[in-house]
Amino acid sequence: MTNKEASILVVDDEEAFRYMLSSLLTGAGYTVDTAADGVAAINAVQTKLFHVVLLDVKMPKVDGIEVLKFVKANMPGIEVIMLTATTDVKLAVECMKIGAYDHILKPTTSDDLLTTIEHALERRQLMIDNVVMKNALNRLQDRADIVGESDAFRKVLDIAAKVAPTESTVLIQGPSGTGKELIANFIYKHSERATEPFVTVNCASIPDTLIESELFGYEKGAFTDARTMKPGIVEIANNGTLFLDEIGDISPIVQPKILRFIQSGEFRRVGGNTVLKADCRILSATNKNLKEEVKEGRFREDLLYRINVITIELPSLRQRKEDVPLLIASFLNSKMKTRVKKSISPKAVEVLMEYDWPGNIRELENVIERAAILCHNNIIEPRDLSLPHSPMSLPSSTGKDEKIGTAIPLKEIERMHIEGVLRSFRGNKTESAKILGISLKTLYTKIQQYQIKLN
Repeated sequence: MTNKEASILVVDDEEAFRYMLSSLLTGAGYTVDTAADGVAAINAVQTKLFHVVLLDVKMPKVDGIEVLKFVKANMPGIEVIMLTATTDVKLAVECMKIGAYDHILKPTTSDDLLTTIEHALERRQLMIDNVVMKNALNRLQDRADIVGESDAFRKVLDIAAKVAPTESTVLIQGPSGTGKELIANFIYKHSERATEPFVTVNCASIPDTLIESELFGYEKGAFTDARTMKPGIVEIANNGTLFLDEIGDISPIVQPKILRFIQSGEFRRVGGNTVLKADCRILSATNKNLKEEVKEGRFREDLLYRINVITIELPSLRQRKEDVPLLIASFLNSKMKTRVKKSISPKAVEVLMEYDWPGNIRELENVIERAAILCHNNIIEPRDLSLPHSPMSLPSSTGKDEKIGTAIPLKEIERMHIEGVLRSFRGNKTESAKILGISLKTLYTKIQQYQIKLN
């Protein structure tokens, strides 16, 4: 991070000292705001992103200790440097215990202050990088309890368990919401790389213009906003596992570079000429039929052969309906964030067993969570279940469903189907995309292509 990108808040009740610090830090290239007391400081950190706060301990209204507690409780990404005119060791220890980066005695030299700020910024960046990685791991590990006893699902787990200890690339295919990321995490946790990073990239959520720089990083000056060098995701995943989720949506322009990386481990940062290497095991997933994508010219055949040394096909939930009661029990026992434990009646389970679950496990979890929140007497009954129409039986708002099977273009059928799903979900594009089995980016493209308008 450069000085121009770092924002500092100076909090002190002495106007002359605030002015002196502000001038010093502005001259050093930082963006500086000031606050005259603790109340103003608390208001400031809630309205603007600061990287470092220079905080006087003794102030009227709300003192520095209270401000420090508030900042560390609500904005842990901000580094706080305490300023005090007293050599109170107990006070310094208390500040450090609460989470202050350092405790500086006033007056201090400009060199010492600037050095401390630079070190605080370095620690902040390291903490952010660490938090990003830990959040990704925790998100996956929270879903690590694999639920399912059906034959279809046990076959999937058997294949995953056999391939996990190897270095083979694995392609996980299946409709949206079937747990592809969960299986990828299972393979990672049972692999020889389980102690190394597991990094997920959702290829459908990153614009085509950014996917290359996200994966491989970029050099300073590679483009307008590239003020510093940034390492790519493949570098973060070095020696670990890289999971390319929704790989079927990746740009054809980037596909050759991913192929080269999988083949050799070599890559170049955007704007760079140096060939770098990273050792990653590649897992990927898609809800698309990649063989059909190859035929249509949207996916490279040689890349497909590289990523699908082992292919795991995940069954839809309607193909493993005997697992529905087990999944319901798992959601109620471990996923529901309710104070009182909820249960479900046999009648409600029966209703859920009869439903086709076009949105698969993700849809089931959403239905159970909603029912658990809204149910009476802590027992989920059939009346508490909110089940949308199945896409195969969506009511036609235009009265044109009788056209299916007649001599009309397939694109018209697709347009009517997408419009029907959107209306069924009251315009909720995220849920509609899940039901349709396409990425959100693809849905927006279809809406624009067919000029679908929902009133």
